[in-house]
Amino acid sequence: MPVLHLQRLRKRLVSSTAMQVALPIARQCCFNRGLSHVAQNAMTNTTVYVAKKILTMNPSRPEATHVAVRDGRVLAAGDFSEVSAWGDHTLDSRFADKVLMPGFVEGHAHTMEGSLWAKVYCGWFDRGDPDGRVWPGLKSIDAVVARLSEAADALDNPTAPVSGWQLDPIYLDNVRVNRADLDRVSTERPVGVLHASGHILNVNSKALELAGLLKPGVEHPGIPLGDDGLPTGELKGPDAMTPVGPHVGFARSLLDADEDGVRNFAKLCVRTGTTTITDLASRMEPDTVEMMLRVTAEDDFPICLVPLRFFMGLSPEDLIKEVASLKSRSTERLRMGRIKVVADGSIQGFSARLRWPGYHNGAENGLWYIAPDQLGEILQRALAAGLQVHTHTNGDQATQLLLEKFASALQTAPHPDHRFTIQHCQLADAAQFRQAAKLGMCVNLFANHHFYWGDEHYALTVGPDRALRMNACRTALDSGVPLAIHSDAPVTPLGPLFTAWAAVNRITSSGRVQGEGERISVTEALHAITLGAAYTLHMDGEVGSIEVGKRADFAVLESDPTACSPGELKDIGVWGTVQGGRVFAAADL
Repeated sequence: MPVLHLQRLRKRLVSSTAMQVALPIARQCCFNRGLSHVAQNAMTNTTVYVAKKILTMNPSRPEATHVAVRDGRVLAAGDFSEVSAWGDHTLDSRFADKVLMPGFVEGHAHTMEGSLWAKVYCGWFDRGDPDGRVWPGLKSIDAVVARLSEAADALDNPTAPVSGWQLDPIYLDNVRVNRADLDRVSTERPVGVLHASGHILNVNSKALELAGLLKPGVEHPGIPLGDDGLPTGELKGPDAMTPVGPHVGFARSLLDADEDGVRNFAKLCVRTGTTTITDLASRMEPDTVEMMLRVTAEDDFPICLVPLRFFMGLSPEDLIKEVASLKSRSTERLRMGRIKVVADGSIQGFSARLRWPGYHNGAENGLWYIAPDQLGEILQRALAAGLQVHTHTNGDQATQLLLEKFASALQTAPHPDHRFTIQHCQLADAAQFRQAAKLGMCVNLFANHHFYWGDEHYALTVGPDRALRMNACRTALDSGVPLAIHSDAPVTPLGPLFTAWAAVNRITSSGRVQGEGERISVTEALHAITLGAAYTLHMDGEVGSIEVGKRADFAVLESDPTACSPGELKDIGVWGTVQGGRVFAAADL
């Protein structure tokens, strides 16, 4: 029906008592015929953004030049004549020379990155902090000790701890850091440095002493002993790390951010075009939940945060009850009600569980972080309760255990659309991907790993054959498994475009292409960091594409990722984001 006819009809009817009653109902119901959009224009503000190009990720309209936003949601996407058909609007041309995409969805990250920047950066690679400062990487243990010592000298309290993060001994000729190395920083104050993997903590003698561990007779698979019978200061896994953590500046859970950390984390999201992001292993303690609810409700908080409750600390039954309760408290920008389980450790930390023939360098097999029966019970109870579980498996033995336990759980508690997701899944082979597809599972692969540790995996941890198949995006897609890719920030820096570049090119830090047959296209990679990741979170009906009814979440880019060469994908500049219709410029942070 022509708009002019509708306007005349409205004039004839608006004075009647019936219309005065019906019009508010029409506004509320938003029916698709007749008066609804005309009536709503009088009540609602609409902004139309114009851009050089809009990549919608919507197959029915892949590209557009304009997008209309109303009430924080996408009203229309198309050319100007199409989106302006909704009536009165404000035309916003600030993005006229930019490219818009759906806001990136990071399906595996941790808010702890925001808090870690309050500690000493000890990583090998240069890295930018939330305020945009780039910290040079450290290329030797001596350089690590020097930066930690500088931080210690700046402290007024002689017993205050020195805390560092992102240590990566595999780049330091794989020399195992020990307590004597960190005693060079101080013998009077506790010193601790978290590994890049997040699965290992190195501490000095003072820290072990304060935790009651600097003594003979300690027997724990995650606490190696030196020739003197005392712990070396290397602590593997949460059981070993937790007792010492409070003494080296990690008084909170190693997995949770504080209030300032959450805000810093959000800054990193704006700088990278990320609008929806997970905190993929939070302990969700009551004070943490209250803080998250308060901070995410702030008018200028720029992301939707999706925290998953870490499985440790509760029985499977109590875990399900707590997560169901958390789910009921979710808000528009804090989406709770999911579970994170960790099955094994880190490949480069030699704590992941590998099938035969094990580690290429002959290292002992890694650690189980959960008992098989407990894993099966959590999966079964979660399916029955309609709660989603994301499970960390790095080694292929851990992936196999998960597949077997999930198959059994699914028979007991069938679910038509569970989307249980295998996180990392780094060493899965084609048979395991086929099994995951049959079970209706998703995978979120650690594409960044090829750049940061690909050379080491090839030469040291798993050898050439398995290194070529690590994070097998091509095989996953060809097997019919829904795919996302991730950074696991802070393990590697947050940056979905870099992650897409890593999956497309599979280039290691030395410049080699490793696993050419597992590369995916730019289009597939962009899908994986938008709709693909949203699907693994059961949020693909809300975010991940620019289409009618979805949240107005956009990544604002300086150039078109589909027009550059695949090798330039990671270098595309990010102007900022739009989240829920609110504009955030990285330059204003």
